[in-house]
Amino acid sequence: MSAPAPAPELTREQDYLAAAREALARMREQTLSLKVQAHDPISAEHLARTLHLRAASLQDDPSTTLFFGRIDTDSDERWYIGRRHVADSAGDPLVIDWRAGMSTAFYRASHAEPMGVVLRRRFGLDHGAITAYEDEHLQDRAEHEVRSQILAEEIERPRVGPMRDIVATIQPEQDEIVRAGADQTICVQGAPGTGKTAVGLHRAAWLLYAFRDRLARSGVLVIGPNRAFLEHIGAVLPALGEVAVGHTTIEELVASVPVRGLDSTETAVLKGDARLAEVLRYAVWSAVQRATEPLVVPRGVRKWRVPAYEVNEILDELKARGVRYDAARQMLPQRLAHAVLLQMEGAGDSPDDRVQDQVARSAVMKKYVSALWPALDAKAVLFSLLSDPDVLAQHSRDILTEDERRILLWDSPARSKGTVRWSRADTVLLDELGDHISRTPSLGHVVLDEAQDLSPMQLRAVGRRCSTGAATVLGDIAQGTTPWATDSWESSLHHLGKPGSHVEVLDRGFRVPASVIEYAAQLLPHMAPGLGAPVSVRDNRGRLDLLAVGAGDLLTRTADVVAGELLQPGSIGIIAPDDLVTEVSKTLRRNEIEHGVLGQDHGDIDHQVDVVPATVAKGLEFDRVVVVEPAAIAAAEPDQRTGLRRLYVVLTRAVSALTVVHAQPLPAELAARG
Repeated sequence: MSAPAPAPELTREQDYLAAAREALARMREQTLSLKVQAHDPISAEHLARTLHLRAASLQDDPSTTLFFGRIDTDSDERWYIGRRHVADSAGDPLVIDWRAGMSTAFYRASHAEPMGVVLRRRFGLDHGAITAYEDEHLQDRAEHEVRSQILAEEIERPRVGPMRDIVATIQPEQDEIVRAGADQTICVQGAPGTGKTAVGLHRAAWLLYAFRDRLARSGVLVIGPNRAFLEHIGAVLPALGEVAVGHTTIEELVASVPVRGLDSTETAVLKGDARLAEVLRYAVWSAVQRATEPLVVPRGVRKWRVPAYEVNEILDELKARGVRYDAARQMLPQRLAHAVLLQMEGAGDSPDDRVQDQVARSAVMKKYVSALWPALDAKAVLFSLLSDPDVLAQHSRDILTEDERRILLWDSPARSKGTVRWSRADTVLLDELGDHISRTPSLGHVVLDEAQDLSPMQLRAVGRRCSTGAATVLGDIAQGTTPWATDSWESSLHHLGKPGSHVEVLDRGFRVPASVIEYAAQLLPHMAPGLGAPVSVRDNRGRLDLLAVGAGDLLTRTADVVAGELLQPGSIGIIAPDDLVTEVSKTLRRNEIEHGVLGQDHGDIDHQVDVVPATVAKGLEFDRVVVVEPAAIAAAEPDQRTGLRRLYVVLTRAVSALTVVHAQPLPAELAARG
């Protein structure tokens, strides 16, 4: 029996989509046919790159549709809303970019505030084809707000591979964050499943659309907690036509030396303390010496003298200008040469700027300046601080206690510079020192995810990268799992250099189902008192299964559960204590279950099933999650609060179903539901 023919209205929408695809193909062909003509090689290279990026942004993806919605306005206009702008041969728009101003009404219009929209239509989609539509008549007083079934199905649609964009499902409160101004730093406190990461990425895409010229020059950077996370989100911006945004981790951001050392928790916490910035500042600027001898510059048969007190006045003036160490150091020869020039003029000579430059570049001047204002290397400065108790005491007096100085000092201070085993915390200190010596270039915008886990010194490192731009700060205080995790966004924004920035709270969970949220939220009073529990707004409560097994059956029963989950479409994440990951992987292989291991390979890009170390799970999501031995996951952390926070992160990675497999008793905070 053949399938019934689609309704005429549905056929018209399908035909419109086909016409839009043809138009997009024509736009791309026109771009590819353009010839690069420029007067010089640099301009030609720039133009060629621009055309390449333009062609890449016009590449059609047959697995997605060009538009996902439509609005009809009370001024008889009709706009189709999609991932990119598509125009017909006359230049008239067939599809409006979701970032355009007129698209705002699609996301924010309601019966209470229709924003001029008469009808909003959402399209049901399957592999790039329109299969259904759903209408809302926003100015019909007899019609009430009804939750969109198409919207719910899109949110819950199974997926395999990296995170997808959410342009079809952006909610009004999310859209307000996405479209905030380019000069505005926004901090988003978002519970699991509220879409804060997607909001941050879509904000980057919107900013590049609305402020293209400005941000294309200055750059946009996304900073995530680890490489697995970046691989998970890496396809979102290219899918939205933005292929020039950088992605990095905080460790990669400050990497200047190989990391071979490991600090104790106590040492790492202290090195992340904001007071270290002041210690490092003193260490840099104390290198400037006081003049005890005059500057003597021979010129012809005469010698010109700048007395020591005058030199010191120049030194003090340069130090007070607020510029970086090296910038002031480069000014010093010219300032001293100008003092010599004034003496020449007072003696009746008529020197010009060339004479001042010659004096400033003279061998005598270079030697004198080097003695007073020596060139500095960040590694040498930090080596001296951490290896010499007298140097550390000199620069940390009234800042650190004696016990804190003991914690910072290396156990083997006699190590030579060539054998230093720098730690991760040291690289952040080196980055801070580098900025005291020479200013770090600023980007136009930085998106910082999982920001609650960054130390004050790490936040300062990020802040330097957006000192003249703005930032989108994303995180959840309840998910802080580092020893230095913040309890206050106000404090974090201060260290970032953006004090007073707006903090937006997202607490409506679109991704995590109610059964999972309610189960994990039992932990909140014990590890984040006062923080409100997220509320799932989905009709489908999802599935929660708690499976107690014998100690010898933990791995085999886990494999059985995964085998059962494979009968349904969608991604599966098996989150286990880090020290169990290898055994879980071996058990899956013995059961012929193909999988990836995140943190070791490109897991979620290549596999339906991923084994995820608990410490790597943050920021990831899977259709169905199997959590192995939650008590061991919590116990692996240095203290109870951090352990419960780690467990909270792990338990909230599921979009549809969560299965907890455990041989040990569940933590007491979860036992009530066990």
